[in-house]
Amino acid sequence: MQQKPLRRHEAWLKELGSQALLIRCVFGNPFRPVTAEPGWLTSDVVALATGIYAERAFDRLPILADALQDAGCSRDDVLNHLRGDGPHVLGCWALDLVLGKS
Repeated sequence: MQQKPLRRHEAWLKELGSQALLIRCVFGNPFRPVTAEPGWLTSDVVALATGIYAERAFDRLPILADALQDAGCSRDDVLNHLRGDGPHVLGCWALDLVLGKS
């Protein structure tokens, strides 16, 4: 049975939205590049980020945001992204920022 054109269009729009969220997670805002301040990269922050990356434990990103904030990070774009609902994937720009990945 063939989908009606409206249903197909709605599914296509939903898929585009999902892909856009993934692209934002990986690339962030290209018009607002962020560099990590050395003071943010405490041993606790780096250890937490390393564990999140290794275990793909993206549910712990809000904890990483709290640790960054405690270390002096006040960048709303970084903190809000890490605290956001996601989806988050390997290559997440904010996690990679902490880990020094490009």
